Amino acid sequence: MKANPERLKYFEDRANNWVKYRKRRSYYWDSITRYCNYFIHEDSSVLEVGCGSGELLAAVKGKEKLGIDFCKPILDKAEEQFPDIEFELMEAENITLDKKFDIIILSNLVGVIDDIELVFNQLKKVCHDQTRIIVTYYSRMWEPIIRLAEFLHLKKRTPEQNWLSNGDIANLLYLSDFDAYKNNRSMFLPYRIPILSTLLNRFISRLPLLQHLGLNQFVFARPFPKRLTQEEIDQKYSVTVVVPARNESGNIEDAILRTPLMGKYTEFIFVEGNSTDDTWETIQKVAEKYKDTHRIKIMQQDGKGKGDAVRKAYAAAEGDILMILDADLTMPPEDLPKFYEALTKGKGEFINGVRLVYPMEKNAMRTLNSMGNHFFSRFFSWILERPIKDTLCGTKVMFRKDYIKLAKNRKYFGDFDPYGDFDLLFGAYKLNLKIVDLPIKYRERTYGDTNISRFSGGWLLLRMSAFAAAKIKFW
Repeated sequence: MKANPERLKYFEDRANNWVKYRKRRSYYWDSITRYCNYFIHEDSSVLEVGCGSGELLAAVKGKEKLGIDFCKPILDKAEEQFPDIEFELMEAENITLDKKFDIIILSNLVGVIDDIELVFNQLKKVCHDQTRIIVTYYSRMWEPIIRLAEFLHLKKRTPEQNWLSNGDIANLLYLSDFDAYKNNRSMFLPYRIPILSTLLNRFISRLPLLQHLGLNQFVFARPFPKRLTQEEIDQKYSVTVVVPARNESGNIEDAILRTPLMGKYTEFIFVEGNSTDDTWETIQKVAEKYKDTHRIKIMQQDGKGKGDAVRKAYAAAEGDILMILDADLTMPPEDLPKFYEALTKGKGEFINGVRLVYPMEKNAMRTLNSMGNHFFSRFFSWILERPIKDTLCGTKVMFRKDYIKLAKNRKYFGDFDPYGDFDLLFGAYKLNLKIVDLPIKYRERTYGDTNISRFSGGWLLLRMSAFAAAKIKFW
């Protein structure tokens, strides 16, 4: 299918002034570039479909970049401006590339193509299993304002547009076999006015409720995962279960006995952390007792906090899938196969345990803890742009290959989280992974006492929440 000749003529007629126009409107376009760039890493390969004169592609990170566009005069401008970037004359409706890309960007393209579903289907030619697609476009509710701006010559008049909501874009992606797993909106003022633009766009437009009124909408998608049989899954993946333990002597053996074996093999890593009871001695005895039937590694952490213990264990892990099992066993080890299934069947790429769905046993969680968890769940759902009902459930599951990337990017948030939960959640968001909640039955402790202080812990969580908002929402 050929691109619309009338639309091609529209862009050809404006090619000579295109670069100047982009520069005059750079504040608007740069905001899109910055947001896309947040989720792109230095080692990513990037394809922009409908790259125009190449400004966005030149500004984003990436080790390999390619831009395609159907308008030769504008593409010539891109090659003049950015000779180090590869550009090809190609219609979005007929992509003939033989490469696969980590990131594919369609910035303000869906409004000016005749068959969006056809273009989305073309993207499958250049996707691998982990490809991320970023679609940006005007919010539909801004149509009257944009039309007025064109009438007043504040904005260049465009061809007849497809006015699409986030839901429309997500549905078209779904019909093309893509999973639209996240969306966002931002920007109230598309022009640079000192102080006012920063206040409206960087802060106010990103507040809860108000963010739904933003001009720019972003939809993130990934290819639907390939369906594998359970036998194929079990032959493909191995598992590491990390058990951080401080004063949990009475639970160590049960962690082994109650955890089902999963995948090619299940590796256990026990990390003892500054216990005042005989936890370390018990870990050594259990490891010796079950050494012939289980893969077990044991270690003592050098620092403090669960986060430090998890990072130490993850550095030594050999399994393809990393799981955390708190040694208090309030999250039943018998439920770990649910996490294994959700991850290996592609339901998500970061599976977050949730204790706040099913009724709890009477003394499983203290009242103030429960209230705090409900507050933080709403706060972090806003920050992470996904329904996150429970941020502090100890069980979080992801692929080791993704954790390796997360660890490399840890400098963005820093080593600030003694619990480790937020380090993993924030890192998964920055990696643009699909985060999925998985409800579990939360049980009462059968041994020992909680190691978390409600008040000092709550204050620390508030500080980390503010830090996360600054690094994710208001950067």
